[in-house]
Amino acid sequence: MNDLDNKKQQAQDWFKTLRNQICASFEALETNGAQFERTPWDRGNSDAPNESGSILNGGGEMSVMRGEVFEKVGVNISTVHGTFSEQFRDKIPGAKESNGAFWASGVSLVAHMKNPYVPAVHMNTRMIATSKCWFGGGADLTPTFEYEQDTKDFHDAFKACCDKHDETYYPRFKKWCDEYFFLPHRNEARGIGGIFYDYLDTEWDKHFAFTKDVGTTFDQIFPEIVRRRMNEAWTEEAKDKQRIKRGRYAEFNLLYDRGTQFGLKTGGNTDAILMSMPPEAKWA
Repeated sequence: MNDLDNKKQQAQDWFKTLRNQICASFEALETNGAQFERTPWDRGNSDAPNESGSILNGGGEMSVMRGEVFEKVGVNISTVHGTFSEQFRDKIPGAKESNGAFWASGVSLVAHMKNPYVPAVHMNTRMIATSKCWFGGGADLTPTFEYEQDTKDFHDAFKACCDKHDETYYPRFKKWCDEYFFLPHRNEARGIGGIFYDYLDTEWDKHFAFTKDVGTTFDQIFPEIVRRRMNEAWTEEAKDKQRIKRGRYAEFNLLYDRGTQFGLKTGGNTDAILMSMPPEAKWA
């Protein structure tokens, strides 16, 4: 196994470990014994382009749970490889130089909560290799009703995570998150932010260690926020406001989210890609 293959295996193994840790944490929060249902998918190994013009091989596993705390949560892992279509290569660093060849592995999570006072959340971390190799990811919180303490604790946790590795990370990645998770057509932020990073490609060991800490930090802070709010009484009026907020969430993911576009344009598993969609939404 060469050095790059060894790095790929390390990253792939970690994403699976993180998935298992988070699923266990979330199941422990459930009040009705709900558990994740895991569904593997496999694209096999073919040289034939799909309908998008890309060649996609490999697979992954969807993990979805519906319970009394988590109305719908998905924690997905995947490891795919193949060749980008001609039209998509210009959008991915190093893809032109690799003649479209790529490898990608990661974990992606979106949780939509039953109680409207518990915020929705998104987290993902990934490693991508073309002629270059880099890490990306982050986490952001989307409350229907913002609580100052929740916002502070979420950001403080990720600032501490960032500062362990590089004190320039948090201000850079917070700003990137604020700018990325924004709905231009409504001139509003999707939520209260967090961190977002991409293209960390200069020091593999350093960036892998940081990426692992991002996942671990999420697994510590989000369950704490859930426990704080999950038993609050809520009204149908509050639930209706949550449905409208979920509509905004769906708009962003379908119109602007790069991960959604990446998955669909490379012919990925549609159900896994659209796992982020809320179980119920409303447009006023």
